[in-house]
Amino acid sequence: MSSKQIIENVYEQVLKRNPGETEFHQAVKEVLESLPSVLDENPEYVEARILERIVEPERIIIFRVPWTNDKGNTQVNRGFRVQFNSALGPYKGGLRFHPSVNLGILKFLAFEQVFKNSLTTLPMGGGKGGSDFDPKGKSDNEVMKFCQSFMNELFRYIGPNTDVPAGDIGVGKREIGYLFGQYKKLKNEFTGVFTGKGINWGGSLIRPEATGFGAVYFVQEMLKLKNETLEGKNVVLSGFGNVAWGVALKITELGGKVITLSGPDGYIYDKDGVKGEKINYMLQLRASNNDRVEDYAKKFGVPFYAGKRPWEVKCDLALPCATQNELDINDAKTLISNGCILIAEISNMGCTADAAKLATKKIMFAPGKAANAGGVATSGLEMSQNSMRLTWTSEETDKHLLQIMKNIHETCLKYGQISKDTIDYVKGANIGGFVKVADAMLDQGLV
Repeated sequence: MSSKQIIENVYEQVLKRNPGETEFHQAVKEVLESLPSVLDENPEYVEARILERIVEPERIIIFRVPWTNDKGNTQVNRGFRVQFNSALGPYKGGLRFHPSVNLGILKFLAFEQVFKNSLTTLPMGGGKGGSDFDPKGKSDNEVMKFCQSFMNELFRYIGPNTDVPAGDIGVGKREIGYLFGQYKKLKNEFTGVFTGKGINWGGSLIRPEATGFGAVYFVQEMLKLKNETLEGKNVVLSGFGNVAWGVALKITELGGKVITLSGPDGYIYDKDGVKGEKINYMLQLRASNNDRVEDYAKKFGVPFYAGKRPWEVKCDLALPCATQNELDINDAKTLISNGCILIAEISNMGCTADAAKLATKKIMFAPGKAANAGGVATSGLEMSQNSMRLTWTSEETDKHLLQIMKNIHETCLKYGQISKDTIDYVKGANIGGFVKVADAMLDQGLV
């Protein structure tokens, strides 16, 4: 049987076993499509059924989360933790609190996390979790009660050497604090079981900015290959949370100009650039939990486009920073026709499959598992600091982050170089992430 037939059979089995989980299907297909040559060169992967094993989570925990709101009424949400692969280390990945959360989305995120964490070269497996709970509009007391109830079940399955969660959409410093506090009470121990903690109780400096900083470092490496820099580049961003904030900070520092931000309500266009107090205001928008970017337009007197996405704006670089599949093929066509030279997924799987394939053919394109790995890389650095009972300076942490992102770029070049002038970053990231995990699984036997 040819490698392509093996891949098709594995993918068909994924479709049968996981009906309706479209995001998970998309993530699996993207990785598998990169692997024919790898299977041809490594028949031991086929013999050991690595593909069949790597697309199945090691463990999935689903549980109910009852909690009481400020009116005294009992509410019930559903909690999840997908522990996908621990071949390289303890499961590592965020918790997402959002009404859209379901098992399929978390399996996609956990699957992506396996390869993203592998690319960092740090000893971390892949996992993801969360709940369909919506922190928006909830009081601090309600969020605390939910987090405590959520942790009353989850604490059985996590630990500093087992599974180390972090934040994601809807889970910031406040939520991490409540979750960690309840874990500490239940276990009667203070350990590095969470990352994204407060700086004054075990967190790492620059962790909030890390995903954005790391993404810009990766983009910077891509541009170097074309003898380009960020200086003078117009950059279109989606989102306005921590990820977009970190990107805006670093882009501005390196001489580029961020000209859009977006939210569920639409996008703003700021021709003068998001800089200075405007970047600081992004943190206020995030803290408000209103999911509205129109407030920025009102405060700074810039245009707001309700119900629209920013990809229609002419730019040099487009960096989706919000959520999955937020940039489709029509958006990609518009960006390319308007002169955009690079698209990088800063959100997880920020582009649809068609958009990613088109961008890879026409311009420079970076997949999320490579470009946005800076967040989990810095979480891994936080784990290291916790284990050693140390706190590094911002400069020291940033230095490590920069080197990790350069190494990820080198891995993408190693496995994704098509010709002297052509690099398939999707292929490079997928193969680079896969090989390390596959080899570890072979070494550890049938587990």
